[in-house]
Amino acid sequence: MYHIYKITADPVIDYAAQELKKYLRMMMPQCGEIPISYAPDATNGFRLGTMADFGLDTSEAADIRLDDILHIETDAQGGVIAGSNPRSVLLAVYRYLTMNGCRWLFPGIDGEYIPIKGIAPTTYHKMADCRYRGQCNEGAEYQPNMIEAIEFAPKIGMNVFMMECFAPDYYHFYYNHRFNDVNREPEPVTKETLIQWKKQCEVEIAKRGLQFHDIGHGWTTLGLGIDPETVLPVEEWEARPEFAEAQPFLALYNGKRTIQKGNPWLTNFCMSNPEARRRVTKAIVDYAQISTNVDFLHVWLADSVNRHCECDACAQKTASDWYAILLNEIDAELTARGLDTHIVMISYYDTLFAPETERLRNPSRFTILLAPITRTYTEGVAQRPVAIDKLPKYERNKVNLPKENDIGIAFAKAWKQTCDVDVIVYEYHFWVNQVYEPSTLRFAKIIHDDIKGYQYHGFGGIIEDGSQRSFFPNGFPFYVYGQTLFDNAVDFEELKADYFSHIYGKDWQEVVAFYEKLGECFDHKFLAGERSSNKAVGQYYNPAMADGLRRVKDIVRDFAPFVEAHKNMPMRVQTVAYRLLRRYLEYVCGIAEILIVKAFGAGKEAKEMLQKFLVDFGKYEIEMERYFDICILGKAFDYRILKKEEDPIYLGV
Repeated sequence: MYHIYKITADPVIDYAAQELKKYLRMMMPQCGEIPISYAPDATNGFRLGTMADFGLDTSEAADIRLDDILHIETDAQGGVIAGSNPRSVLLAVYRYLTMNGCRWLFPGIDGEYIPIKGIAPTTYHKMADCRYRGQCNEGAEYQPNMIEAIEFAPKIGMNVFMMECFAPDYYHFYYNHRFNDVNREPEPVTKETLIQWKKQCEVEIAKRGLQFHDIGHGWTTLGLGIDPETVLPVEEWEARPEFAEAQPFLALYNGKRTIQKGNPWLTNFCMSNPEARRRVTKAIVDYAQISTNVDFLHVWLADSVNRHCECDACAQKTASDWYAILLNEIDAELTARGLDTHIVMISYYDTLFAPETERLRNPSRFTILLAPITRTYTEGVAQRPVAIDKLPKYERNKVNLPKENDIGIAFAKAWKQTCDVDVIVYEYHFWVNQVYEPSTLRFAKIIHDDIKGYQYHGFGGIIEDGSQRSFFPNGFPFYVYGQTLFDNAVDFEELKADYFSHIYGKDWQEVVAFYEKLGECFDHKFLAGERSSNKAVGQYYNPAMADGLRRVKDIVRDFAPFVEAHKNMPMRVQTVAYRLLRRYLEYVCGIAEILIVKAFGAGKEAKEMLQKFLVDFGKYEIEMERYFDICILGKAFDYRILKKEEDPIYLGV
């Protein structure tokens, strides 16, 4: 008979004990009940607690609240499962179960691979290589999936979950069924519902002891009385009474102080105006005062480039110098109120540039977030030195955003030189970029290389700004993300064999061979819009790409019988995986046809084909919505295929 003893009283360890019990009983259905007790002096059975509870050394961690050390010493009857903090205990439970054969390959119950087998003696000790390992809500999100995403995160070693926005607008993309409203009737949800759902997510994050990162954009207008998540035509905003109150404090842009494109998220404020800064500071600190569950409060500026205030006073300093002044004032007010809230500032768009004259007075309050949204995702971050002495000079509202990975890293290093604080990378692998590499294999390798590259440059980890439904046709890139963040030494080929053998069964190598063939047909740089042979015709104009794309149908035709023969598998997760793969065969054929037309410069025809494809393929979304986000697909090609191009030449197909 097994017994689980909690050595310390903590709600996260309570949850860890329940998770251990659940999966042990699933693995060993005949083992009977597994009692859970609080017993600080227990000497047998499974003992769960912090490493301090067991007198274990944690000196390798610079901060045991943030650094996750996992320590496991068990035999066939139980033993010690410990961590540097309560969250680490939960991570250690999942690591123990993984070492005993369990896998979490997709979010949700259908993503679990739980073998029926006995447990084996297990020894493991490891501190995570990256302090910050997580994701941020994005894409078209719906609430059951959000809860599953939070539940999934620690199972693959992640320790951070961020909820962007006060009332996350991303829910609207799903519930209004953006890009799929022909197949699914819109289901509008209220702002009050979104706030409630966010609070539910916060409770689920706390239940697992995950670092909670909060907000991001929106502060620039909130303190001025403008709801940051209300988008209206500019003329409607300008007719509202709150606009009249806020207008003197808005950024002067093109000779006018207004809400940019009617979207407060895109709107900066006049940062040289002391009263404007005071109001924004008060809004931030008021929020911090009541949001004591927030571990890291992100204070970002507007989500737009080259739209900072052009008044004479603002022009005297760079955007980042004014940003540093604002951050110092936030720090002073937090200190005055006795709040230890940790602030995350962002190196993004205009604030990629480090401040020239201003410095943070209390660096211990802050962390830098590098957000390289315009980088290339067709190659990984290189492990080589980068120089910061040749970075371009800042010119107000004339910023050219870098595509080269090294330049983004150099910007972050310049920031770090002005204030020696942690750097987290805010990445966009799963925003739309996964769509541009249909094989999944090369993209997963880029993620693997990126993590190692960022670690080489001394950055503390990554938070992914991406859809929580990035698991079509499989979750291999996301699995690589979680595993490599925890252990930078993990071998990519070993990860590939581990993931695919569990999700596709004994014939997994045939599936890998299929994905490799797809990778030969779909040129990654071409799909990412980086291989036009004549940009005057179009970003996707390259007739040479058509030959590879035409081979897709033959590869799919040859592989389809294999998939059909495996559609019902012994393990539920494998059945789900093969049925997703069956849909994926149709998907890649449809995308290939559209890209062939686009490769010959036929933008109008390609646009019509894509719009039809979104309707035709969108009928499957409801059956696989946990894994497939049609909104991300639509957005990904909205930037490329639906992008308005003149197509002055149509050479035929």
